Amino acid sequence: MELTQEQQVEKDYSAAMDSVALLNAGKPEGMTDDEWTDCVKRNKEHLEIQIAKGADYYGSHDLTPFEEAVK
Repeated sequence: MELTQEQQVEKDYSAAMDSVALLNAGKPEGMTDDEWTDCVKRNKEHLEIQIAKGADYYGSHDLTPFEEAVK
C-alpha cells in the first residue's frame, strides 16, 4: 500500500526525530568508539538529507531539532 504525501512526511519526520534522540542520548554503554563514530556519521547524514527537503516538504513541522543535532 502506498503512503499518502502526508503519511510519508510523518514517517520521515518520525525517523529523523529518532536520529535526533539517538544523537542527543550519546554513546550507548557497550558500543565501541568506532561504532559510535560511524553511528553519529550515518545519523547526521540522514538528518542532512531531511533538512535538504526543506520547509516546503515538512510544512508546519519544526526542523530546528534536526539542525541542532547536526551542529
